[in-house]
Amino acid sequence: MKQHKPDGTAPARTSEPDPANPCFGCGAANPRGMKLLFDFDEAAQRVVGRFRLGPEYQGGAGFIHGGIIATVLDEVMSKVSRFSNVRAVTAELTVQYLRPVRVSEDLQVEGFATRRDGRDLYHEGRIRNASGVLLARGRGRFVIIDPERYNKKIQESAETGAGSPAAATRARS
Repeated sequence: MKQHKPDGTAPARTSEPDPANPCFGCGAANPRGMKLLFDFDEAAQRVVGRFRLGPEYQGGAGFIHGGIIATVLDEVMSKVSRFSNVRAVTAELTVQYLRPVRVSEDLQVEGFATRRDGRDLYHEGRIRNASGVLLARGRGRFVIIDPERYNKKIQESAETGAGSPAAATRARS
């Protein structure tokens, strides 16, 4: 039986890390990966993650590395494609670092769609601290792919030794 929130709306759906996915950001098969979890709010068409990033992700002492911040934004924005029931890969990513993100700080990351132009999906993401202060924001362009065609190319590359299982990860994101 489906549970509902007190306001009568359906609860957000939560992602589960895929044990076969080696993705650094969201896969369960990467022992050094972040294994990020996200909630999918169908009604609001938003993807939300709540977590803390530990000292293993820092750049300067006490602050999260900028590349990790970009990774988190890429992950949350890429998940927005699921609302359209399509698979897409990141084509462009722009990040604005507004304030330092502190190690072990409670964070909320949110992603949402802004527009679609043919195969191009445009998404935005934001990272806020527990007080709601905007720390970083990103914009991305994601290109819709045909997963069957993509997986066939990965298989062909693997058979010739030119591919790797990690290359297939983005098609599953």
